Amino acid sequence: MNNPFFDVRMKGFRAKKSVHDLIQAIDGEIKPLKTTEALELKNLARRISAGDVFSEINVPGFDRSAMDGYALIAENTNGATSSNPIPLKILDSAYPNQPSAKEITPGFTIRVMTGAPIPKGADAVLPFELASENHDVCLVHASVPPAKNIGYTGEDIKIGSLVLCAEKFIRPQDIGVLASIGTGMATVFKKPMVDLLITGNELLPPGSKPSGHQIVDSNSLMISALIERDGGTSRIHSPIKDSKEAIRNKILDSDADIILISGGSSVGQEDHTPSIINEIGELIIHGVSLRPAGPTGFGLVRGKPVFLLPGNPVSSLCSYDLFAGRAVRLLAHLNPAIPYAQKQLQLSKKILSQQGRVDYVRIQIQNEFAIPVANSGASILSSTTKADGFLLVDESHAEIAEGSIVNAYAY
Repeated sequence: MNNPFFDVRMKGFRAKKSVHDLIQAIDGEIKPLKTTEALELKNLARRISAGDVFSEINVPGFDRSAMDGYALIAENTNGATSSNPIPLKILDSAYPNQPSAKEITPGFTIRVMTGAPIPKGADAVLPFELASENHDVCLVHASVPPAKNIGYTGEDIKIGSLVLCAEKFIRPQDIGVLASIGTGMATVFKKPMVDLLITGNELLPPGSKPSGHQIVDSNSLMISALIERDGGTSRIHSPIKDSKEAIRNKILDSDADIILISGGSSVGQEDHTPSIINEIGELIIHGVSLRPAGPTGFGLVRGKPVFLLPGNPVSSLCSYDLFAGRAVRLLAHLNPAIPYAQKQLQLSKKILSQQGRVDYVRIQIQNEFAIPVANSGASILSSTTKADGFLLVDESHAEIAEGSIVNAYAY
């Protein structure tokens, strides 16, 4: 797939690869990380388990009441009604971690609270609302079958059962199950470390006020938040001047799992990044038939994936979600697909495109209609905040007619 390097600066792209070509290249080169770490339960949420976990205990570890009520012999309740209650003598009360030492025999009962151990001799629990008390006598107003309202030993989890499998996205309820079996730690895959390099002589760090002909870097914080969403950890580097040596050194100094470089990937005289990647590694693809984000690039340096993201904010967002984010998600053992909910909507007005190119079109979603956002320039970041999502016009289409049903991605 790789072609001899062509320096596009001050010339323009001779040819561009398809979106599909770049996705294929990413999937062929990027493999999930194998490094792991052990974490306390409180830190497990949204991580990916690195091994199977089996229970060494039964849950519950004893027969317990599933109701506040009366532990009794089910047969003793046969025929009981509110108009013909059956009396049972109350022997004692049992509470969680405070079992009763008394044994139930025919004609007797013991009060039990939810979670309390079932007293010896009982085979059912009658809820309080189906009985009444008169001094130390329980008046049973309804019958219950054997085993009713009892949680038996191992009913939830049995010794030796699999409670968490490898490669699983850990949810809050998974953490709860691990806690219930007495586990304090679990092994997960490490998050991919992403070095985020921002280039441009005109850039000021986030938090600065725009001054003169300088603008504030907005890409780093936006992309960093997306990296965190996709299971990675980002390191933002201060804006790097458009110096070939400075950019090269930053790339070579990186010990991250993946490098994202924003800016310097297009056809300008100071767009050095593609030639740097070609010199110190392998530039697999540079230039994609996509609007915006055409100057996207992908390569390897010392076997490490490097992505060239266009500097224009909307292009950078588009390029990240479709390509660099896919790589982060793959490294993090997550589903590599675009991570937005998809909706089938009716297009409110015609969209013009160009065959052979994918168009990333920002839309508002109103009453099941997709309404294209009017201002669609690659540098107009506010168009993405006004939008509710986007759609991708396939390269096979020159236009999509008004009223067509389209697949939209909701932010």
